[in-house]
Amino acid sequence: MMRTRFVTSSGTEIGKTFVAASLCAQLRARGRGVAALKPVVSGWDAAAAAASDPGILLAALGVPASAAAVEAISPWRFAAPLSPDMAARREGRRIDFDALVAFCRAAMTRAHDDLLIEGVGGVMAPVGEGHTVRDWIAALGVPALLVVGSYLGTISHTLTALAALREAGIPVDAVVVVESPDQPVPVAETAAAIGRFADGLRIATLPRSPAGTPYAAEPGALLDRLGWPGAGPGSIGRAAAG
Repeated sequence: MMRTRFVTSSGTEIGKTFVAASLCAQLRARGRGVAALKPVVSGWDAAAAAASDPGILLAALGVPASAAAVEAISPWRFAAPLSPDMAARREGRRIDFDALVAFCRAAMTRAHDDLLIEGVGGVMAPVGEGHTVRDWIAALGVPALLVVGSYLGTISHTLTALAALREAGIPVDAVVVVESPDQPVPVAETAAAIGRFADGLRIATLPRSPAGTPYAAEPGALLDRLGWPGAGPGSIGRAAAG
């Protein structure tokens, strides 16, 4: 049975693509069929497609970042590095929310073991007219994987994002704390602090890879911290994982 997870965050430039691409590479290393989508992209530069979020996801899937491949996973691309609705308006365009949901649902019907759908910005980032990323996740009816940083202030941002997801009835599979460039304490200490307020969710940590490495490809490391594959949304453990 295919498992779908929506990779979201407490903000932007925190590590969603880093986590999603790492999971793609590690699932492939375990012999699982995996697909990924990044339906909405802001700050798009066609001249730098390979280094873009869609390009990084495609590389983790072993697919060259051709124009056709990018279009297949990221049909809504906007040049301005702004929230999707603002970036779309700059180009006289709009994001059709129903079409966005239908695009993701179509991918969910295809034959893969796993599908990762990466959102844009944070949980409450606007997409389309009157809709947010949270509405998008709720419409798909899939669990969220929340990616956060270890910077000063992340505990409040993380708990606020969790509250927003839970308010909408969205199950949260786990929280991944990605090491931030500037952090006041070790990432494990931040993860433990979040865990004390996260009502039993598994909290996994992921160090930043060296410069120039867009995802962590070590076999299974993050999968094991998350209890994947084979763990359903109800079987996530309570202890923070390093």
